[in-house]
Amino acid sequence: MTRKDRLFPKDFLWGAATAAHQVEGNTHNQWTVWELENARSLANQAHGYLGEYAGWDDVTPEAGKPQNYISGTATDHYNRYEEDFDLLERMNMNAYRFSIEWSRVEPEEGAWNAEAINHYKQYLKELRKRNIEPMVTLFHFTLPVWFAEMGGFERRANIKYFTRFAEKVVRELGADMRYIITINEPEVYTACSYIMEMWPPAERNFFRAWRVMNNLAMAHNRTAKIIHGMNRRYKVSIAKHSLRVYPGDKAVLSRASAKVAQYFADDYFLKKVVKNCDFLGVNYYQSIRLFGYSMHNIEQPRNDLNWPMQPGDIESVLVRLYQAYKLPIIITENGLADGEDAHRRWWIEETMKGLRGAMDRGVDLRGYMHWSLTDNFEWSFGKWPRFGLAAVDYKTGKRTLRPSAVWYGKVIKKLRDL
Repeated sequence: MTRKDRLFPKDFLWGAATAAHQVEGNTHNQWTVWELENARSLANQAHGYLGEYAGWDDVTPEAGKPQNYISGTATDHYNRYEEDFDLLERMNMNAYRFSIEWSRVEPEEGAWNAEAINHYKQYLKELRKRNIEPMVTLFHFTLPVWFAEMGGFERRANIKYFTRFAEKVVRELGADMRYIITINEPEVYTACSYIMEMWPPAERNFFRAWRVMNNLAMAHNRTAKIIHGMNRRYKVSIAKHSLRVYPGDKAVLSRASAKVAQYFADDYFLKKVVKNCDFLGVNYYQSIRLFGYSMHNIEQPRNDLNWPMQPGDIESVLVRLYQAYKLPIIITENGLADGEDAHRRWWIEETMKGLRGAMDRGVDLRGYMHWSLTDNFEWSFGKWPRFGLAAVDYKTGKRTLRPSAVWYGKVIKKLRDL
């Protein structure tokens, strides 16, 4: 293969992703408060949402314990980040997406934590020293307690506090960053927090859900304008959770249902923010197949969370989004819960075929961030789901690259060396 026949551009971003609360440890935000209040009930409910799953017996020892649902020290990434950056280098990656924990930087309203800011300065400089491109996320589901007590994103008047935080971060840390994600998965946050009652504040209120969704769109737009006003070199976007929604048959109702569901899964929010995006950040995990109004997904294979695995569908997702919005795309999350590492290599292989297929169909694809760099605290599921390219022993903190990650690192090297 000649250099002209490269499978991916020379400057393609190959990386992994994490979120602060899921890996840093010892955070104090609305999530840590909620975890302590709900750990026992989450453990008791575990059988209800996974009891019929074929792999339930393998996860029940962890999923049935309240301690599983308390993030605690997580993977202690806050103190061991250099060790984790070593993993990125071992896998020949040149990019890394992470979030800055708002509650660390501004633990009390208007009180900036100089120590936390300095920590993130050193964090970014360490990435730059290793020639790893940082991608910074400003909101990845966690809120300072004071902001949550003010109503969080339920109140439009509160958006000013988020934009102030964003401006502070960019002013303090902007010299070492270029890619900025303002909001991670706004529709997931809204649905899990205000409809499905899985996340704090765990309320079922459709009006609040609609209001929060729209306020998150406004928060992105205002933040993007502020950041662009500071310097146009910053590339700003959201990380949009995207699904492939498709009809299971040719019936008019199935096709109509899929079209409507796809609109609300993607386009309702994207149309509100796309003018203030320099690229599209896309998170893809699964597809949905509809027969009439009902969802009937393909049964096999399934990951450890019982999600159907259709990694190749990422091609359809990328083609649809690019044709609709004509913006460059970076995959900001994509991966699977797979504690035994039985499917991850296959998942990555099929995903890469989908990425290349989308590019062959004209998609301007700039990068791929695998979720996750290490095992992490998976929100209301706790610590037992294992998404990491690197396994983490939660007792000792030891990191070990899984066989699929070792293989993947060799693939990345070959692709970057072509």
